[in-house]
Amino acid sequence: MSTGATSDSDSTPRPKKRGVPEGLWIRCESCKNTVYRGQVEKNLGLCPDCNHHFYVPARTRIQQLLDQESFEEWWPDMVSVDPLGFVDSKPYRERLAAEQKKTGLRDACIVGRGYMRGRPLVFGLTDSGFIMGSMGSVVGEKLTRAVERATELELPLVIVSGSGGGARMHEGILSLMQMGKVSAALARYQRAGGLFISVLTNPTMGGVAASFASLGDLILAEPKALIGFAGPRVVEATVKIELPPGFQTSEFLLQHGFIDRIVPRPQLRTEISRLIDYCGK
Repeated sequence: MSTGATSDSDSTPRPKKRGVPEGLWIRCESCKNTVYRGQVEKNLGLCPDCNHHFYVPARTRIQQLLDQESFEEWWPDMVSVDPLGFVDSKPYRERLAAEQKKTGLRDACIVGRGYMRGRPLVFGLTDSGFIMGSMGSVVGEKLTRAVERATELELPLVIVSGSGGGARMHEGILSLMQMGKVSAALARYQRAGGLFISVLTNPTMGGVAASFASLGDLILAEPKALIGFAGPRVVEATVKIELPPGFQTSEFLLQHGFIDRIVPRPQLRTEISRLIDYCGK
């Protein structure tokens, strides 16, 4: 007969099940395989199964490309204002604060001076993690100043573009004018005999692709990067024709003479250094 009592074994707390820590595995967008995040990071952000190039943050790219602890960042505290009082799903000021907290960046661009295999250069990059790397006033101002400083110092200039957002709509015409401002600075730099190497990554779109990213003396791209002005779906809907296979990928653009070379990420540091030497800079 039951007495309502419980045995010692019934009262012993059961151990919690051990699950897989969140974020340990990631799904490759290309081959759809689930891969170990640590292996991807060790492989410079490449899928170990298909060599798909994952997004990497701006700070990580600096570590990958430049000599250790050689980078001197310029104008790190420059931040955007809200000249239009712009509001979409949230006020622009709140969006900026959220993006700064999420990425640890002040805006979508980092510029400065560094060394690549012992070669001094001016280095800039945009990060698609911050409002899709879109070009607002801060991005345009930083890049323009970096180009002007490269002109003064007579150093080669390397800009890595990862901007899927083009010109930043939140700043209206002030964003669009950055296209002309950076391009004009590059024209002066090139007239002074400077060497500009533009590196295009996935994605490089809109006003960035239509301005400084396309103006390199040498234009390199990572494999299968999406590069263009409007996206392929917008283009297809506008021109009402079926687009060719691989349209707007770096492979398609290499075939049609828009870029000079496709360079996988592990070879990028060596290739840029070789090009600087070849050009005598």
